Amino acid sequence: MSKKHFFAGTFLLSTVGVISRIMGFFYRIFLSQTIGSRGIGLYQLVVPLQHMVLAVTSSGIQTALSRTVASQTALKKKKEAVDSFCVGTLFALGLSLAAMWIFYTFAGWFAGEILKEPETEALIRIISFCFPLASLHVCISSYYFGRKSACYPACTQLIEQTVRVLSSYILVKIFLSRGIAVTARIAALGALTAEFAAVLSSLLFLSLHLHAENYSFFHIKAPLHKLSAITATAFPLTLNRLLLSVLAAIEVVLIPQMLRMYGFSRSNALSLYGIFTGMALPCILFPSTVTNSAAVMLTPSVAELQALGAHRHIRYIASRACTACFLTGAACTGLFYFFGPFAGELLFHEATAGTCIRTLSFVCPFLYTNIMLTSILNGLGKTGATLLHNAAGSLIRILFVLFAIPLIGIHGYLYGLLLSEILLSIMHIYSLYHIKS
Repeated sequence: MSKKHFFAGTFLLSTVGVISRIMGFFYRIFLSQTIGSRGIGLYQLVVPLQHMVLAVTSSGIQTALSRTVASQTALKKKKEAVDSFCVGTLFALGLSLAAMWIFYTFAGWFAGEILKEPETEALIRIISFCFPLASLHVCISSYYFGRKSACYPACTQLIEQTVRVLSSYILVKIFLSRGIAVTARIAALGALTAEFAAVLSSLLFLSLHLHAENYSFFHIKAPLHKLSAITATAFPLTLNRLLLSVLAAIEVVLIPQMLRMYGFSRSNALSLYGIFTGMALPCILFPSTVTNSAAVMLTPSVAELQALGAHRHIRYIASRACTACFLTGAACTGLFYFFGPFAGELLFHEATAGTCIRTLSFVCPFLYTNIMLTSILNGLGKTGATLLHNAAGSLIRILFVLFAIPLIGIHGYLYGLLLSEILLSIMHIYSLYHIKS
């Protein structure tokens, strides 16, 4: 992949990502003023369940498809690349439909026994319909990323965020005009509408592309062999994402409980959790739009270079990319440390959000660098290493949730997050240092 195409794709994804994040900020401000921090907290409890389902149904397959399409395209096997994409996407869709039925049918059990919040039952039912839509969306995006084409995924991302914001605003107006209580259901319905719009646009782009190449779904050669190859790559990735999602779900359940042990009431604990996850953390993640975009473009590029045997070039790219990410994160640390409290008051009218932003600022250099390091390792097929590293980082955070939050409050989790990201960087760099030269 040429530098021109890499930087063009990164720039496009970054630009769209920044626009989407800005829209997301206004969207969160809108939510904080309509459903409140407690409503945001309830919705944020459900989000890890969605991530866990996507980890099982499509996240591993998504990366495997991107890597497979990139490798086969580099070897001039375009027909095989499309065949692999179709087989993997159908498999992911089947898994996600099964997950949708399970979570819709047993939403009450998940709300009461897993999340310990019966109010989330309706949210789980709504979110369950997102599973098959999200699987189609991410698999189609992975195909384009594998071909190093960022235009269509970027357009889809912009459409998705626009529809999310507009649909939520319209729903609030409808609810208020009819005297219906505005609750966290607004956020869940907005997410569902956004996924539906993303799938429609993705399918439109894909159908036009496949029609132009005269491709037929009915002439796929050796589908079981292709599925076997995809699942062989996707399985450790899926296990990785599933483990991380389960550990993240454990964190989600434990944090409000540990905050109550610290002395907060049930309502205040949910509100503080909503401030942390729905207000402070998105601010910290905002600059990562650029590193995320570069990471998405880098995974298939690294896979392509590995297929061509350019191992020395891979090490050079990894060094340059990670240095840039660390320096970007260091600059953001200074920015968030000095202006975090002001941002919390200005954007969310919450002094607590500003305090969390300031504390989280020290995570930035390691968090942004880890995004790039994980992408490179996945591109190299070192999925087992990322599994072990991420599991270790999550376990550290859980230990801090269990033992630090009851003693010093939410700051205990923030310190655990910082330590886990530092150790994650060290482990990732150690693995990359031992790639074949």
